[in-house]
Amino acid sequence: MTSYQLSSGDLTADRRAHYARLYAEGGDLGAAVDLQVQALSLAPGWAAGWQALGDFREKAGDLAGAADAWRQVLVLAPNDIFGAGLKLSLTGQAETPPTPPSEYVEALFDGYSDRFDTALMENLGYRVPERLAALIEDAAGSNAQFAKVIDLGCGTGLFGERIRRATSWLEGYDLSQGMLAKASDKGVYDHLGQADILHGIPAARLPDAQPADLVAAADVFAYFGDLSGVLAVAASLTAPGGLLALSLEAGPEGCEWMLQTSLRYCHGEAYLRRQLEENGLYLLTLSREPIRRDGPDTISGLLAVARKRPGATVTEEPAALAISPALTAALN
Repeated sequence: MTSYQLSSGDLTADRRAHYARLYAEGGDLGAAVDLQVQALSLAPGWAAGWQALGDFREKAGDLAGAADAWRQVLVLAPNDIFGAGLKLSLTGQAETPPTPPSEYVEALFDGYSDRFDTALMENLGYRVPERLAALIEDAAGSNAQFAKVIDLGCGTGLFGERIRRATSWLEGYDLSQGMLAKASDKGVYDHLGQADILHGIPAARLPDAQPADLVAAADVFAYFGDLSGVLAVAASLTAPGGLLALSLEAGPEGCEWMLQTSLRYCHGEAYLRRQLEENGLYLLTLSREPIRRDGPDTISGLLAVARKRPGATVTEEPAALAISPALTAALN
């Protein structure tokens, strides 16, 4: 998030909001709410300030007041860069969206990019890249070489680093420019592009318009509830006989998909199996295992490797992604 969103533009309002955060961190939520209301009386058009007020009220148990604040966020920032709509759905004030707003996800990871690797690998014990690479090796053989790999939601390149030796051509796509800049610094990709993998723009073509013999989505589908659209895109990018490797956060038994308090989605095993089958893929490996920590809790994941059926219908060209040509040129 940019500075103008995090600052109200009023020094006194910013100071009161700062003290409000300190009181909230110290557990005095009543004082935090009072100070945040004072800040907003000075800067009523500050969307990020209303988001903070909603969060303070939620922690204080005032869900109706929190919902009022989040609705004001949506009035001021209808693109929902702060995820207010997701918060409303979690508190029962709105229907759960099948996907979060792209602007929210992009802003989230742009703000996270500088500390992403350290936070995940060292602080949270994140295991998806190496475990998914290991499952791919088990499915394809330890000496397998892929002519082309597409890394969907490549982030800073954690999975790309682990698959680079097994491919002669590696493409990475992500919604966040901050993440792509970090991935570019690592020098492991042959091509990088900014893309919204659900809402493709047909005029923006992949470099060679050829499907890949491995498509990977490591820790990407947790930002999609309904997987039908994004799995259709991933399947269309996979060559007949090629592999699709992905990870999900595991949901409770009987769950299809569900938004969690982390504002990430979890999915059920039966739902994943059905979605793969409907998109012309058959499951080779499915592993349920710990993938990272979240405070005192351990997050359980579903890691899957599937093969596209040789006879599956393939479009004339893979589903094109919404790629920013200017960013692609800058990164390559």
